[in-house]
Amino acid sequence: MAFKSLLTLVSLAASLAVSNAALTRRVACPDGKNTATNAACCQLFDVMDDLQQNLFHGGQCTAEAHESLRLTFHDAIAISPALEAQGKFGGGGADGSIAIFSDIETNFHPNIGLDEIVELQKPFIARHNLSVADFIQFAGAIAVSNCPGAPQLAAFVGRKDATQPAPDGLVPEPFHTPDQIFDRLADASQGEFDPILTVWLLTAHTVAAANDVDPTKSGLPFDSTPGLWDTQFFVETQLRGTMFPGSGGNQGEVESAIAGELRLQSDHTIARDNRTACEWQSFVDNQPKAQAMFQFVFHDLSILGQNIDDLVDCSEVVPVPPPPQGVTHFPAGLTIQDVEQACAETPFPTLPTDPGPATTVAPVPKP
Repeated sequence: MAFKSLLTLVSLAASLAVSNAALTRRVACPDGKNTATNAACCQLFDVMDDLQQNLFHGGQCTAEAHESLRLTFHDAIAISPALEAQGKFGGGGADGSIAIFSDIETNFHPNIGLDEIVELQKPFIARHNLSVADFIQFAGAIAVSNCPGAPQLAAFVGRKDATQPAPDGLVPEPFHTPDQIFDRLADASQGEFDPILTVWLLTAHTVAAANDVDPTKSGLPFDSTPGLWDTQFFVETQLRGTMFPGSGGNQGEVESAIAGELRLQSDHTIARDNRTACEWQSFVDNQPKAQAMFQFVFHDLSILGQNIDDLVDCSEVVPVPPPPQGVTHFPAGLTIQDVEQACAETPFPTLPTDPGPATTVAPVPKP
């Protein structure tokens, strides 16, 4: 019921936004091609074209898109009101510090590997008149727009850039317990990101891969469809793990059910935690929820540490992603019998099993 109510509100808000946009006088952008409801948004059209052509391979949901989305979280979540209450600097949230002070922050353990996408993005930042903070979040929104089935994400301009690096220890690690992760996200969001909204944030793992968890392999996806924004991630993390995609025994990794797929310990435990198991299962074969809930939490994640009254909403610039592809299924060789169901309240959804030999997932090529 709560999801239906929120989805109705999200849909109503979107309808009102469209209606208001139709009634709002638009300004002609200097490029002679585009119009916007606010002149501050005009610059984003050139940024988007540059990103799509020169970083995202003509608008593809590839590793560069995955890592750009990951970067939005690692920059924004580095804020702690609890530290501030102790008289310490708690980070600035979505303030671009991870790129501005990349020589410091990309060496923090949970940020290992992000130096590559930071370096790829720096030339784009240099040739466009955007704050670093705005660029990181906008690039993430454009990245997601390339993934079939994804939601259209929010984009704002006007964020203030960081003047000092965030402190270490504010980004959750895959070997952290659910309590540690829930507490960290609640602190960063002043209580908004509770265990349920943490599950919503983890929808991002539907288009994710790990480059540094297993030192012997890179580009290991978290589900069998890393180029699609679907609900396979929520299915496959609930399957009984039987193998590692590489060396195994790595910190933050547990066994997966599919060859070539890496399962984070944190995803595994949150999927089975009694506070979140039913919410996790509720995403299975529920594409509208996988879209609406992430759209909701990304909006708030992307402005952590900023005053929304100082920002201009330019979400209209973000393209509508391609429609969903495929149907939710058990990978070939697996069935309902392989599910480790942790939600006792509702039955696991009935899904077909792909035909053919057991599924093997190819790695996602690194940027």
